[in-house]
Amino acid sequence: MKYVIGVDLGTSAVKLLLVNQQGTVVKNVSKNYPLLSEKAGYSEQNPKDWVDQTVAGLYELMQQFEGKPDEIEGISFSGQMHGLVLLDEDQNVLRNAILWNDTRTTKECQEIYEKVGKERLLHFTKNLALEGFTLPKLLWVKNNEPELYSKVKNFLLPKDYVRLKLTNSLHTEYSDAAGTLLLNIAEKEWSQSICDLLDINSDICPPLVESSEEVGTLIPEIIEKTGLPKSTHIFAGGADNACGAIGSGVLTEDKTMVSTGTSGVVLAHEERGDRNFQGKVHYFNHGISNAYYTMGVTLAAGQSLTWFKDAFAKDKTFDQLLNDVDKVSPGANGLLFTPYIDGERTPYFDSTIRGSFIGIDSSHEMKHFVRSIMEGVTFSLNESVQLFREQGKKINQIISIGGGTKNDTWLQMQADIFNAKVVKLSNEQGPGIGAAMLAAYGCKWFKTLKDCAEIFLQKEKTYKPIEENAEVYQDLFKLYQQVYTSTHSVNKKLMRYRE
Repeated sequence: MKYVIGVDLGTSAVKLLLVNQQGTVVKNVSKNYPLLSEKAGYSEQNPKDWVDQTVAGLYELMQQFEGKPDEIEGISFSGQMHGLVLLDEDQNVLRNAILWNDTRTTKECQEIYEKVGKERLLHFTKNLALEGFTLPKLLWVKNNEPELYSKVKNFLLPKDYVRLKLTNSLHTEYSDAAGTLLLNIAEKEWSQSICDLLDINSDICPPLVESSEEVGTLIPEIIEKTGLPKSTHIFAGGADNACGAIGSGVLTEDKTMVSTGTSGVVLAHEERGDRNFQGKVHYFNHGISNAYYTMGVTLAAGQSLTWFKDAFAKDKTFDQLLNDVDKVSPGANGLLFTPYIDGERTPYFDSTIRGSFIGIDSSHEMKHFVRSIMEGVTFSLNESVQLFREQGKKINQIISIGGGTKNDTWLQMQADIFNAKVVKLSNEQGPGIGAAMLAAYGCKWFKTLKDCAEIFLQKEKTYKPIEENAEVYQDLFKLYQQVYTSTHSVNKKLMRYRE
């Protein structure tokens, strides 16, 4: 039997999956690392922690492995997007990595618009200047830490730094590069125009490769520390959302994915790089050669439930919190929730909007609040679904992944609100399985990633929309869409009272 390893470098932990040729996850390991927040709005990590925990995870995986080491043929990677890792000429890290959820770069986003222009930026990158992207972080270091910036020889994305330390090979690939705001999406090359306009030396941009490309071999130190064979093939991998799409089988235009993790994502496959969404949704290169994906984001999906539990139900488990939601009718007894507790991304791109419970009265119980949160998160995701439909995309079937798939009521709710069939996969492992599939494809187990998906991915259950529920939610969704415009100015004024 042959095996591959998918390494998924997340925001809170690195997850490693050992997968056989049938797509079965035979072993998995997770290793946590800390998030560093020096000030409000700052979010950083020490790249050394990623490497140390990945190496520790690989060692633990090999200790649990009952086969021969040389049966492990390949490793590929998935990683949190947008994070900025800066290296000097000796490939030493110059500072902590600035992460995707860091919001210190509002001034730098404005600088990008002033010097590049919104239309030119959209033409090259297909995306707006948002605080989370890599380019504003690079400019922040340039503006605020000039002495350190003068030492920068290269920047990398998080998973690419880990791979560098395993192989001594420095690259990034198109799906992660697309999230930097420096890549010409359609031409698949770094934008010299953007670099010139912002006085950035384009030489600091890493070499570009395809996600399935083999990019190096393990260095002796890593072989000794992990027990992996010298023959292990190392592949570039992809951004977490691209790998999530691959690991969900979203490899053709008729497939759409919804992910409900800490944040929420609606992702649709695109064959063309010339679509024009005017920045209303993200538009990135896929982990498949010459393919793309569009993506809408809800900033606080599962995070909304986590916040509510921590604030009002600390003594309950998540299972207990969700226990009675199936006893509440659609509409949560007239209670409506908007999940803007961390601002919102799609379709508003508004960092000042805040969440709301609308319609509270004395009859409402815990179960109504919980149901309204689940509905509100799904309404937010439906805004992205609606945007895609307005652009002519037919969405009749949605593959659902993430924490939301653990609850049947939430999956049925998705089918009702999206008014589409919702599919739950039997072996859903998110981006990690997508990384493993890139390794399997790279090792030539399959002729195409589609062939790999047919073996690796199996449906467990399909949820069909219930007509009467869909009609109720159609009316409620219209009310939900009114909340943003009704509360926007109030929330903006309330920001002055925040501590």
